[in-house]
Amino acid sequence: MNHYQRLEATIAKEAVDRPAIALWRHFPVDDQSPVNLADATISFQRDYDFDLVKVTPASSFSVRDWGAQDEWRGASEGTRDYTRRVIQKPEDWGALTVLDPQSGSLGAQLECLKMIVEEIGEDVPVIQTIFSPLAQAKNLVGADKLSVHLRRYPQQLNAGLETITKSIQQFVEAIRGTGAAGIFYAVQHAQYGLLAEDEYEEFGRNFDMQALQPAVDFQFNMLHLHGEQVMFDRFTDYPVAIINWHDRESPPTLAEASEKFSGALCGGLRRQETMVLGSPEGVKEEVQDATQQTGGRGLILGTGCVMPTIVPRGNIIAARRSVEQ
Repeated sequence: MNHYQRLEATIAKEAVDRPAIALWRHFPVDDQSPVNLADATISFQRDYDFDLVKVTPASSFSVRDWGAQDEWRGASEGTRDYTRRVIQKPEDWGALTVLDPQSGSLGAQLECLKMIVEEIGEDVPVIQTIFSPLAQAKNLVGADKLSVHLRRYPQQLNAGLETITKSIQQFVEAIRGTGAAGIFYAVQHAQYGLLAEDEYEEFGRNFDMQALQPAVDFQFNMLHLHGEQVMFDRFTDYPVAIINWHDRESPPTLAEASEKFSGALCGGLRRQETMVLGSPEGVKEEVQDATQQTGGRGLILGTGCVMPTIVPRGNIIAARRSVEQ
């Protein structure tokens, strides 16, 4: 099978010649230039030949055109720290305007995506990261203030979420012109430790479904549920082919999830304990366990989120070679 055929069969939970695998990471500093991020992403894929390429810009790419600022401070995950938030008071949500996807930071990311697809897209599906409206709202106002605005100023926050959602819709429409095979839709607040189900229903799911509408006919959409104690059961009807979450740290297990979701599951490898601190032998053991949990069907081996930039190369190679064995 080639990469496309393997993923199609995996999503359909059909037999495959080997388990699919997809690992991704941030490329700090490189992610400030569309050319450099494209080069880094292409080089990473050339080194390891994964079945899917997830393009990972800095989270600020989606909010920088509203005035957000950030800088690189050496985080092991490769993420950047925000130095300027756009929303200072509740009334600021109403001042947001719908962004032009063809200009500024969004336009630069489209150029990056085009370069990647043109280089490797015929052989490997390429998917673009999209942060949910609520995740973008957090980056605009700060995590500590978001819950306050959500509970004290819901009308103002909803106005901002509507503008963010329209910007996402236009950006997703523009992705079609790049030849990408789908989107990686990152949800960060569907955690019981952060919100109640009814809160996520109003401020999350309501806008998620609107943001995802332009992407419904993409073939390889992946949903990422970030964090611990995620609301997995609330997402099994989302218009995505793959769900990715921290399955080794947060329920459900791969075995449990395979009974809940009709598409493919992406996970099986712990980012820190196994990929950073573990050995090639430990990586292989976890791959074997993940394969046994799913019966070898409907599984894309991966980590629960981005790999830290300090993952030893030997452990990445061990994960990639394990699926051939």
